[in-house]
Amino acid sequence: MAHALTQQEALAVAAGDNDSRAEALQKWVGQVDASKEAFLQALLNDQVWVAGERVLVVEGDAARDAATGESVKLPADAEEVVNNTRMVGEIEALLAAGKLRSPDRAVRAEGMDAIEAALDGSKLPVIDAALAQETDPVLKARLVRLQTKAQLQADDPAVRLAAAQTLAAKASPETRSVLMERLQDDAETDPAVREALTESLKAIERKLAWGEYAGVLFTGVSLGSILLLAALGLAITYGLMGVINMAHGELIMIGAYATFLVQALFRQYLPGWFDAYILLAIPASFLASALVGAVLERSVFRFLYGRPLETLLASWGISLILMQAVRSVFGAQNVQVENPAWMSGGLPVLSNLTLPYNRLAIIAFAALVLLGVTLLIARTRLGLFVRGVTQNRPMASCMGVNTARIDTLAFSLGAGIAGLAGCALSQIGNVGPDLGQGYIVDSFMVVVTGGVGQIAGTVYAALGLGMINKLLEGWSGAVLAKIMVLIMVVIFIQKRPQGLFAFKGREA
Repeated sequence: MAHALTQQEALAVAAGDNDSRAEALQKWVGQVDASKEAFLQALLNDQVWVAGERVLVVEGDAARDAATGESVKLPADAEEVVNNTRMVGEIEALLAAGKLRSPDRAVRAEGMDAIEAALDGSKLPVIDAALAQETDPVLKARLVRLQTKAQLQADDPAVRLAAAQTLAAKASPETRSVLMERLQDDAETDPAVREALTESLKAIERKLAWGEYAGVLFTGVSLGSILLLAALGLAITYGLMGVINMAHGELIMIGAYATFLVQALFRQYLPGWFDAYILLAIPASFLASALVGAVLERSVFRFLYGRPLETLLASWGISLILMQAVRSVFGAQNVQVENPAWMSGGLPVLSNLTLPYNRLAIIAFAALVLLGVTLLIARTRLGLFVRGVTQNRPMASCMGVNTARIDTLAFSLGAGIAGLAGCALSQIGNVGPDLGQGYIVDSFMVVVTGGVGQIAGTVYAALGLGMINKLLEGWSGAVLAKIMVLIMVVIFIQKRPQGLFAFKGREA
């Protein structure tokens, strides 16, 4: 009842010039009760009339006193209250203060829209109160931006100067955009405030630059991990076995479609366990690509060892067959693989740097796959046989090693790792028949640059090419960056044909 509408308040808001009416409205901040809210809504609906010292609300043929609610007859000399755009914005902003306390997120967002439309220094108390109780991170960030803009639009230069000096500590893209907006078109006329705004903008840009640099490094490592997964299987089939497999990209694609099928099965039969589908998709993608690889090695590549040109042409034909087979089964359109809930979102590190969980998961997954392949090749009986057959096939055969069986297992291992790459790629983009075509050239570049047959070289080359590619993208764009990376690889191979790492001693 302490905030109930009085006759004097209603008259101050309804009569007079726009400046005095707006000033009267600003006194209502934090004091809008049901009676004042109804009166403000009547103002917006053009239902308010002024007759001398009385303010009336007219609804149809009936009129009532705005303060007392008493029914009266509309006087002949009554004048309708007309609101221009400014007054409409002021009234909507005042009504929005109530919306900011709503439990409904959509209603609070509407309130912020109304406040932003008529934002000035007088809205600071409302914004401060809403900011103290807001829990939604997106809306809270928006309120911070509104608070900053309101502080910079305050009538008192001292308030604007204090805000400009404290903004340097709030290094965020939103704060930077607010400062730039204030400095444009000479919106700030006070020299001291303008100088403080300029210094704060420079400080914020310096801080944000670190986040941008860190973002470039992270995207480079992320791309490098993807290239590593795509090239690791090729490092076995091409690096260790000498098979130029142009269908390697399609083995990646098969792993991605296997992930899609596992996702579809979980969605239909185990919806409650959907977030765990990726745990089954990983071995499924490996086995699907490994099985296709074993069939290809047994039926085609086994008869082409030592004939690189014919192997290249045959594998290129196989890639076309596999792509058309996928189009016939799944259609030519891309299919979408949904991230599990625990891989959605991101980890905020800086105000302008958020690390996506799916990218972090892929980096960790690539590290685990690399560790597993390294241990398999270096510490297991199968790895010993693979190294023995690739280094000296006749001697390994004389020692009782079944070289044909080892060839099949090694090729299947390389194909299975390609399937794991497809599983990872399905988490960051759509899956389609042409998925593998975008990685086959990069995979060969990684293997050749790192050194044929050298897994350690593959790691360094993948991370190096990923970092270089992202650094060049920021400078020249994606297409030119690809071209420059290719030119750099060609020049490097001309100078060092053996790659970053070469076999030495008896291995050579």
